[in-house]
Amino acid sequence: MAEQGLEGSQPVDLSKHPSGIVPTLQNIVSTVNLDCKLDLKAIALQARNAEYNPKRFAAVIMRIREPKTTALIFASGKMVCTGAKSEQQSKLAARKYARIIQKLGFPATFKDFKIQNIVGSCDVKFPIRLEGLAYSHGAFSSYEPELFPGLIYRMKQPKIVLLIFVSGKIVLTGAKVREETYTAFENIYPVLTEFRKNQQWQALSFGFELHPDSSVVDDRTDLRKCQLQVQSCFCGSWMDASPRCLVTLGGNLLQIDVWKSGVCSS
Repeated sequence: MAEQGLEGSQPVDLSKHPSGIVPTLQNIVSTVNLDCKLDLKAIALQARNAEYNPKRFAAVIMRIREPKTTALIFASGKMVCTGAKSEQQSKLAARKYARIIQKLGFPATFKDFKIQNIVGSCDVKFPIRLEGLAYSHGAFSSYEPELFPGLIYRMKQPKIVLLIFVSGKIVLTGAKVREETYTAFENIYPVLTEFRKNQQWQALSFGFELHPDSSVVDDRTDLRKCQLQVQSCFCGSWMDASPRCLVTLGGNLLQIDVWKSGVCSS
């Protein structure tokens, strides 16, 4: 039985979407040529929902509510329309902006309408090991977690850029037609399943003694009678006389000596 899709709760065609997931289109960027010179100051003064600050940006910014979009209108007659959720909405919005310009007295036409970029997103519903993915697909991947939390994957065919996050959220951008977005996701989905993160944690419970160098423990905490549960530990060699482990207790990082050997496992 076909799974439910993300768009309109329609059944997913598994012949087109083997993963059972259909990326949702979030933004369509389109351009059109009004084929006439425009007086931006006059447009900003006469039109509703329009703003113009030439010192900041050399275009009128105009908005309409239906479809909910934003247009950048330049003096050359070129216009960029953003914010639509489908190709049809983007074209409808661009025609509405062109009609507004016509009503203001400019001989605007509607030429060379073109979709320039489609942005989609989806959720694979499982966490992803980004480090492993970046290592195995280094020719296509860029992963700098100190600068940006997501992995940037530049697919060659179709030519799509994917932002992949550890949570399983995916953003796809760069498509000219929606089929490229769908194809790119179906191409990357088997790779994502290969680097699915194992969510099983092994809780470790062991007795311990506080290391003599530690002095950040509240006097009310009798550590020698406590049992700690930690998700990971960094221990010295078990050949050492007193292997040590770093844990967090009450917001404090403690270094402890493990007195019951064999409790840590990798």
